[in-house]
Amino acid sequence: MFTGGEWRILQRSIGISAMHMQLLHNNQVVMFDRTDFGPSNLSLPFGRCRIDSNDIALKHDCTAHSILYDIGTNIYRPLMVQTDTFCSSGAVLPDGTFIQIGGYNDGDRTIRTLSPCITNDCDWIEHHGYLNERRWYATNQRLPDGRIIIVGGRRQFNYEFYPKGSGDDNTYELNFLRETNDRQENNLYPFLHLLPDGNLFIFANTRAILFDYRRNQIVREFPRIPGGDPRNYPSSGSSVLLPIQFSVNPGRFIEAEVLICGGAPQGSAARALRGNFVLATPMCGRLRVTDSNPAWEMEQMPNRRVMGDMLILPTGDIIIINGARSGTAGWELGRHPVTIPVVYRPNEPSNQRFLLMRAGSTARMYHSSAIVIPDGRILIAGSNPHINYSFTNVRYPTELSLESFSPPYLAPEYDNLRPRITACPEIINYRQTMSITFSVPEYRSARQVSVRILAPSFTTHSLAMNQRMVILRVVEVRQVVMWTYEITAVGPPLAEVAPSGYYLMFLVHDGTPSSGTWVKLQ
Repeated sequence: MFTGGEWRILQRSIGISAMHMQLLHNNQVVMFDRTDFGPSNLSLPFGRCRIDSNDIALKHDCTAHSILYDIGTNIYRPLMVQTDTFCSSGAVLPDGTFIQIGGYNDGDRTIRTLSPCITNDCDWIEHHGYLNERRWYATNQRLPDGRIIIVGGRRQFNYEFYPKGSGDDNTYELNFLRETNDRQENNLYPFLHLLPDGNLFIFANTRAILFDYRRNQIVREFPRIPGGDPRNYPSSGSSVLLPIQFSVNPGRFIEAEVLICGGAPQGSAARALRGNFVLATPMCGRLRVTDSNPAWEMEQMPNRRVMGDMLILPTGDIIIINGARSGTAGWELGRHPVTIPVVYRPNEPSNQRFLLMRAGSTARMYHSSAIVIPDGRILIAGSNPHINYSFTNVRYPTELSLESFSPPYLAPEYDNLRPRITACPEIINYRQTMSITFSVPEYRSARQVSVRILAPSFTTHSLAMNQRMVILRVVEVRQVVMWTYEITAVGPPLAEVAPSGYYLMFLVHDGTPSSGTWVKLQ
């Protein structure tokens, strides 16, 4: 069943292939690729050039490999990045500063920062050699105390923290990563989620653990995901922590569920190198990690997919977008682009959760990315399945375009049900009661209204890091005047449920979301 949605090209070319993307709280998006595969199609301004004797492709480069895109104006400008950001990670600090972590070659121990600005003078600041270890294909997670934990990477079976100077500057071994590292290294970009009890869910290859990073201790090991198919890079499935809803009683146990979908079967990379492109798995695994005896619930997607991106929509549903039907991640190793997004509805009966969306026309293969933006659209860019920028004589040319996908909830027929936030606090506190005013032409009932906060993701390589949705407790909804209502809600109970920082607040009325409003949780 195809249920709609609308595709739109925003820019035919942004000059770079957006391998990595992060939404900032000033409604700008930072995008970047890598610095060492030749010149991009976007020049640096004012005659600036990057001089890098360590670069393996171009030691004198006057083109940009990063941009800052403004959603409201659909305008972008080049940024200057010095060291190689290839296959790196990122997170946003509580104050809104974007922290970019590691990469390849001369960038593998580098930390880069970008502070949001309303002028055109903000740019990358780089701190070379800051990291204890090389962080190439590492994953990170924001923690309740405001730090970032950085886990794994190629041949790195350990973790460390950012920032230093907080009394914890060391590197800590995590033998679980060594155990799950096969010859294809199917534990790169491990899936990492902060759970409401303060521990971490870590998934690598086919195994998952509950990990207490404060004590460097594995609390428990979960059952292996059924089927035996690895899900991490280069098999490149995707993972999401489903929306968290906390109880009326702040002391009551809070449930958490993880969803993992897609990926390439064991041995797919080696077989693709020989020209045999194995079909991706159509299977998803869902695990309620807070159960006393958790077991995977397996579900089949309508289509097979490797290198797909999973994002939490304002409604709390999950969209799966981008990727391929066969092959695996890596240079020239994917085949048969999947251009049909799928929406997964976690609260529906198990046989009614998947909906097929309208197909796009652009192949988004290896090194594509996607994020949710404040108006509820999905921003999609990238695809660079080749070592260099290759636009001709290749099966899937390097893709420089930027486009959006509007899910069906943005269709005009839902405008009468769409709430519009007219007033809400800019700062919200834990356990704080707050009032939000909204208008809606066709109000249904208080039972049809919910308040959600969404932490935007850093998306790269099929993994949306630090993505998180918390559904707030609603106390009451009352009418103020015609078409205008006031909803009283309560902020998250703990930083373990929602780490401090910037979130998009959405109201959802009868399945139709408002546009997001930025709030700062502290």
